[in-house]
Amino acid sequence: MENPEAPLNIVYVNPEIPQNTGSTARLCAATGIPLHLVGRLGFRIDDRAVRRAGLDYWPHVDVRRHKDFAALKESAGPGARFLLFSKSAARLYSGAVFKPGDYLVFGAETKGLPPELMREYEDSCFRIPILPAVRSLNLATSTGIVVYEALRSLGFPGLPISS
Repeated sequence: MENPEAPLNIVYVNPEIPQNTGSTARLCAATGIPLHLVGRLGFRIDDRAVRRAGLDYWPHVDVRRHKDFAALKESAGPGARFLLFSKSAARLYSGAVFKPGDYLVFGAETKGLPPELMREYEDSCFRIPILPAVRSLNLATSTGIVVYEALRSLGFPGLPISS
């Protein structure tokens, strides 16, 4: 289901673990955000584990596949903004200024984002603070933290916020 007025875009570059992508698909269904899967996947998109994590929400998720990051950039258009999230970034995600239509980019669970991508977008790289004893946060968890911070800063566009 394509949503031309989606407030944001979630991008996974070379994701490896189907349950993370499935959980993020549920997040996308709940927020109306497209999920862009870039490069090689460590699973098949019709894999039972992916669908089980997303349950019956898959028909409500706008999943877009891209051969590589260059194909994503071409599809996104010349004015697209890419914000990258990595444990090795210097700046905190809470300092990011989010704009409607931003592409929130996350890397593979074990390898992170490619170094050349981090260099290209050096001024747009952010991290979530965690204690040094913990190697990293789960990819789906990190995505949820960033997505809801971005949506909050944008005023939760398209989401019912009053009860």
